[in-house]
Amino acid sequence: MQRFEIVGGKKLKGEVKVFGSKNVVLKVLVAACLTSDEIDIENVPLISDVYAMTEIIEHLGGKIMFTDHSLVMHVNDFVSNKIALEKAAETRTSFMFLAPLLARKKEAIIPNPGGCRIGARPIDRVIGGLKKMGVKVKYDSRDGFFHATAPNGLKGAYYKFEKSTHTGTETMLIAAVLAKGKTVLENAAAEPEIDELIAFLRRMGAKIVRENKRRIVIEGVEKLHKASFIIAPDRNEIVTFAVGAIITQGDVFIKDITKRGLEEFLEMLKKIGAGFEIKKDGIRFFYKGPLKPSQVTTTFYPGFMTDWQGPWAVLMTQANGASTLHETVYENRFNYVRELRKMGADIELYNPKVKNPAKFYNFNIKDDKKNHFHGAKITGPVRLHNGILTMTDIRAGATLVLGALVASGESILFGLEYLDRGYENFEKRLKSLGAKIKRINDI
Repeated sequence: MQRFEIVGGKKLKGEVKVFGSKNVVLKVLVAACLTSDEIDIENVPLISDVYAMTEIIEHLGGKIMFTDHSLVMHVNDFVSNKIALEKAAETRTSFMFLAPLLARKKEAIIPNPGGCRIGARPIDRVIGGLKKMGVKVKYDSRDGFFHATAPNGLKGAYYKFEKSTHTGTETMLIAAVLAKGKTVLENAAAEPEIDELIAFLRRMGAKIVRENKRRIVIEGVEKLHKASFIIAPDRNEIVTFAVGAIITQGDVFIKDITKRGLEEFLEMLKKIGAGFEIKKDGIRFFYKGPLKPSQVTTTFYPGFMTDWQGPWAVLMTQANGASTLHETVYENRFNYVRELRKMGADIELYNPKVKNPAKFYNFNIKDDKKNHFHGAKITGPVRLHNGILTMTDIRAGATLVLGALVASGESILFGLEYLDRGYENFEKRLKSLGAKIKRINDI
């Protein structure tokens, strides 16, 4: 059992570097399995999700060697077409191995994906696209595995996603690059992480064109080749440190980042009166005075990212007045609110009035429950106090750390295994900025 002990009230000041994007590197690892050639990947975050994915690749027959924050890998051939249940339970991205297994072996046996349980996170949008490409899929409730086959190989297809799906778009991209013929993806997701994956696939020899923001065309090729790639900085890490600087009334410079993918976040910082300065070699975030309340609705890119809403909720506990957060991507993503309330946060959950929920929300409306809330009213400023808190997913974990940093007294945080899935050496970097935080290992 591990826990954080955090004494709040310390201003974060100094310089910090963020690591490579979790949401890019995991997909690049899957895509790298499309070739038997050697692949070099740099700026790899050393997080538990990466280790879980590399263990799956090694189980399937791949070879991987780490050197600091870089790795070299190659999958000469798959020795198995089945993902082990215990490995898949560690990370949701394990489901994406469907694509390279079908492309190279015409068969894949994949268990229900694991990882953080943030709502239902349906995979039907992926399955529907793969069926268009000639894949036959059956789910066996007795063993909990999806059994997928492409007896005639993958073929190009036209597929329009019913709703925007980050992972669905990426899985279809990876499946399409070796398929016979042309694949057209309509209503495809447009996040910067997807364009990073496209850039990597092109390095390997794939033919992919994003014809407009929501339309991607892929011409299948016979073979992909060796490539090297540098993982871009993690947008979620940037936002976490930025909020940490502002909420503690500090001043933090994040090195080697640009505003790409952060535009909506930066615009909201302007609106609430928070400080930031874009420099040649990074961005400085700082407190410059009382914060104004805000009205934020999460949505797919280029809107306000769903992964940012937890940290933003903590920030709004320190704003003057009533703020609202409307979550439209996942049907159940306010699990951290109960923990913030323990610390004295004034947060009321409610369901905003929406004319056509099935069309308005990005989640499948059938997955919604009566006890789910999609809106939060946050009234501030509130002096948060210490508490004993439990993390339930990666971003909720970062949210509670932020709450503890601004709270008075010493807080105890459990569930660090969630945080470790997405943040490398989080406490060490916070400590370098002046935070009073330590990790305790109970044996």
